[in-house]
Amino acid sequence: MKALSILVALAAGLATAQGPILTGPSLSLTATTENVAGAPDSIRIDLLRWSTDAERDQLVSAWSLTRAAGRGGSAGVGSGAVGRGAAGRGGRGGRGGAAAADPASDEDFLGDPSALPVARPGRGRGGGGEQAPPPTAEGTLAAALQRASTVGYLWSSEVAGYAVRYAGKVTRPDGIERIILITSRRLGATNDLWKPVVPGAPSTYDFSVIELRVNAKGEGEGKASLMGKVVPDPVAKIVTLEDYGSLPVVLKNVRPK
Repeated sequence: MKALSILVALAAGLATAQGPILTGPSLSLTATTENVAGAPDSIRIDLLRWSTDAERDQLVSAWSLTRAAGRGGSAGVGSGAVGRGAAGRGGRGGRGGAAAADPASDEDFLGDPSALPVARPGRGRGGGGEQAPPPTAEGTLAAALQRASTVGYLWSSEVAGYAVRYAGKVTRPDGIERIILITSRRLGATNDLWKPVVPGAPSTYDFSVIELRVNAKGEGEGKASLMGKVVPDPVAKIVTLEDYGSLPVVLKNVRPK
């Protein structure tokens, strides 16, 4: 019995040292689609965790086409992808002229227009070369989302779910909570289930921004960037839906699972 007690104590100490084990999502919501071709469709959103401030700042930097805080060897989430600046690529310095001649990769110029690849004479078709198109906020954000960590999933009747690469929340003065989610893939990218059936031109983003507005019980509605624009939000400190009130509801009956 004494030996058994010692083993139990050791096992408990090891579990404490390793930290808590995640056994499920930190937030799980259900909803039903509305105003899209596939409605009504049952939706489940499982969030594993909320995004950190550093992860949010990486995405904001990408949108604003500025150098992310984690670049150039500084600390920060995502510094191995979005935050890899020239100083952080020290191994390339030994290549001498070859390093200078190589055009920068997409990974290098993400969020940093000064590192964009520049077409060189003789390297394009016919020897003339072509000027690379300038970066766009939407394009650099889409690329940053592909590199970001997955913090949750959105499931529908589709075979595959959508990876949520950003999850944040802001509480309004009236107590309504805004939950902002950004997926790395556009809702309905491979089908028409999410095609809006209300008047208006659909957006063409390669990602989707979803905003849920719920009460203290976690019940409410949600809208998405399937129509309209996304813009930086100084309160949420991330891009959100422009003119939320004028957009059609896409997720109704949002509630905790």
